[in-house]
Amino acid sequence: MALDLIALLPEPWQAVLTPFLDRDRVAELGRFVEREYAEQTVYPPVDDLFAAYRLCAPDDVRVLLLGQDPYHGPNQAHGLCFSVREGNRVPPSLRNVFKEMAADVGTEMPKSGELTAWGQQGILLLNSVLTVRGGKPGSHANKGWEEFTDATIRAVNTLDHRVVYLLWGSYARKKAALVTNPEHVVLEAGHPSPMNPRGFLGSRPFSATNKALTDAGLPEITWELTA
Repeated sequence: MALDLIALLPEPWQAVLTPFLDRDRVAELGRFVEREYAEQTVYPPVDDLFAAYRLCAPDDVRVLLLGQDPYHGPNQAHGLCFSVREGNRVPPSLRNVFKEMAADVGTEMPKSGELTAWGQQGILLLNSVLTVRGGKPGSHANKGWEEFTDATIRAVNTLDHRVVYLLWGSYARKKAALVTNPEHVVLEAGHPSPMNPRGFLGSRPFSATNKALTDAGLPEITWELTA
């Protein structure tokens, strides 16, 4: 028996994603994921696998922020890109995100890297690959997750209301080709990693996102994280 990934999704996402998914490929991915959880240390916990989808129903998506794969250390990943569980140190890339956020829209530097509050406002915090072996970044790349999450991007592309896509870094920026709906806005920048000192800091994505939303008659995102 394979892990039934489609059945684990919230029902609204099942409905919008199914037309974009190859069920045989999803079943193959489900077998791989089930085996990995059984035999390896895998993050995030299976209960958090689709946390981003649970926080943000399709009709509520206003922003799609794309990461690459989950954090690979203990008790960090919880199903939201860039986010770490409460009690962890803020990772370097996320610290740069917060630094740019403070410079762009005047927020305080958050003490926590927990981004659930963003997901609750309609930001789909999506990684391109949704699982990883402990201590082995990129270990679940090219196993089928990319097709699954590309289907998510394509499904969001069909929404009638504006969605702002935040694509940071060369990996994420390749997904811009999947966004064809003229209603949507794609904001690209370099990756926020400290290893990439240019291209993200100074890009002002937070104010640009809010302008794109208000131009379409949608409410702004409250970026401030109080935790």
